[in-house]
Amino acid sequence: MSVFLRGGIAGGFHLRSRDSSAVITKRRISAVGAVTGRSVNPAAAIEQRATWLPGLEPPPYLDGKLAGDYGFDPLGLGEDPKSLKWYVQAELVHARFAMLGVAGILLTDLLRTTGISNLPVWYEAGATKFDFASTKTLIVVQFLLMGFAETKRYMDFVSPGSQAAEGTFFGLEAALEGLEPGYPGGPLLNPLGLAKDIKNANDWKLKEIKNGRLAMMAILGFFVQASVTHTGPIDNLVEHLSNPWHKTIIQTLFTSAS
Repeated sequence: MSVFLRGGIAGGFHLRSRDSSAVITKRRISAVGAVTGRSVNPAAAIEQRATWLPGLEPPPYLDGKLAGDYGFDPLGLGEDPKSLKWYVQAELVHARFAMLGVAGILLTDLLRTTGISNLPVWYEAGATKFDFASTKTLIVVQFLLMGFAETKRYMDFVSPGSQAAEGTFFGLEAALEGLEPGYPGGPLLNPLGLAKDIKNANDWKLKEIKNGRLAMMAILGFFVQASVTHTGPIDNLVEHLSNPWHKTIIQTLFTSAS
């Protein structure tokens, strides 16, 4: 459920965005009324903010300032400002992991199905034995590396900018200097120099969170797909394309249930 926490809180999976500011629009409306001497109805003139359900009034704590905020929080999880800040970071991290996971699953599955590489299907990859290290060794290394990275991320969340201080990362602080919590910068994590002005990078943030939410849904689809069909996503796609009218998700679910 944590995968979708901020997806629920900060916006849903709405793929449209509208760039409008109610405050600026109200001022323009007032100016028009003052110049023309006519009464202008703000409610009729201001286009309603885009929400996950058209016509629904978003909760007051979701004011549209967060990237991808479409007012979706039916459980009221974001009422506490501190919790909302954490959920924002939680969704961002899960979205990035999901995007990496989707790309990795599709790439390795494509290599496997085309015969280019003798790779296991993605849901059996964890049971594969490697010659260069044992499974226990790999688990320990992963815990150490991931634990270090997640600890640094949490410390930066608690005290923004603290992890860029001199001496906090073996003299490499300048290469990992963060732009703001959740958006690391520097040549290592931002080699293309995108969104250097993070305060005015709303478009980049919106694109990332939309793709991340889509990737989280795709990962969920991969899980269900593997559980029902016991094959990878490329195999499922090829089977569907071979007979599009009779090889669909409906027929597959009904066949597996019978």
